[in-house]
Amino acid sequence: MKHQEEDQTPNCVNIICIQWGTLYGAEYVNRLYSMILNNTTLPIKFHLFSNEELSNLNKNIIQLPEPGIKIPKAYKNYNYRRSAGFCDNNLGGLNGQRVFSFDLDVLIMSNLDDLFKYPKDDNFYIINDWNTKGNHVGQGTCYSFVVGTLGFIKEHFEANPEKVLKEFGSATQQYLSAKIIEKFGQLNFWPEAWFQSFKYHCLPKPFLRHFLTPKKPKLGTKLLAFHGNPNLEDAIIGRWAAPTAKKPATGLKKFYKTCRPTPWIVEIWKRAE
Repeated sequence: MKHQEEDQTPNCVNIICIQWGTLYGAEYVNRLYSMILNNTTLPIKFHLFSNEELSNLNKNIIQLPEPGIKIPKAYKNYNYRRSAGFCDNNLGGLNGQRVFSFDLDVLIMSNLDDLFKYPKDDNFYIINDWNTKGNHVGQGTCYSFVVGTLGFIKEHFEANPEKVLKEFGSATQQYLSAKIIEKFGQLNFWPEAWFQSFKYHCLPKPFLRHFLTPKKPKLGTKLLAFHGNPNLEDAIIGRWAAPTAKKPATGLKKFYKTCRPTPWIVEIWKRAE
């Protein structure tokens, strides 16, 4: 008889991600696909949702249109395309299947098999947000759910865009978390040791950031997230944000909003090529 863990091994792992605009192009999609493929022994299907026809995509990537959100044009610019759009009850024909959503700007640090086998039920799983005290906000860099179980979130946003935006603004992961807690009573989190934040775990203490290279995440980390500043490409070249940033660091903030060049990011990228 097979062990319980073996019985729970998925026949195929469905990866989903979303792309829009010009910040992260086909090279990011291909790199994420390669990093995941190189860090699992399980078969995967990689689904990219985008309304742009991307050239030079890996031929094994399944490109699908973004799930539509029926809201007035005045609200179209808000980034609920993922947090609400991915809650679509069909989502590219994946109804009833578990999916794993990844941001494009991540580094896969080690084997993902345990992560893909971790859900033993139909529950939603997400990272416990590093920037929030308590267990009421999930960090949306990587989360997993069964398609068809979250349709109520998309329906709620479509029916109440003005109310949602007034309460949450652009804080889409807070909205997603609040609706799940409202429906199911709690958020289910991945094991803490599997995920680290470049900002919180790799950057030196403020004064030392001027002199020390950010350190690699600790052994056992599966995914390194880049959220806020510095983003992944800024971290590579050693700056907090691009000169065109809406709110450049001034005064005392220049003291700690700094980052030395981080060459080990490129080394990880190269291993995925």
